[in-house]
Amino acid sequence: MSSTFMPSASTAATDRRWHIIDAEGRVLGRIATLTARLLQGKHKARYTPFLDLGDHVVVVNAAKVKLTGRKEDQKIYRQHSGYEGGLREERARLVRQRKPERLVEDAVRGMLPKTKLGEAMYRKLKVYAGPDHPHAAQKPIKLEVA
Repeated sequence: MSSTFMPSASTAATDRRWHIIDAEGRVLGRIATLTARLLQGKHKARYTPFLDLGDHVVVVNAAKVKLTGRKEDQKIYRQHSGYEGGLREERARLVRQRKPERLVEDAVRGMLPKTKLGEAMYRKLKVYAGPDHPHAAQKPIKLEVA
């Protein structure tokens, strides 16, 4: 009788690939769902919920991502310092001007598990506002988003 194959964390590190996603003109939610699936490793046949088998993902042109409807003016990003009265709120339009990477980062982070494993997955995400990135040596595979 043969036993069931169980991937290990040590073999997962050797199987990691790098993917690049161009966000220019693409809808934020579609990019975020694809990115979250790649980071979790759900696209692999060996997916295991309690192991980090996901790949690295580089998102470029985050400043040119598309928000549908009236989200540009209605969506609010909140931060709290931890002190009384320390709540800061910004509309998506201002976040895009000040730090456009945050749009993609927050959308993807919300789709990952809220655990230590989710944090490890999130660390494999690299987001850049423009088309340039320093990860050419890793030979990332270009992915098309529908």
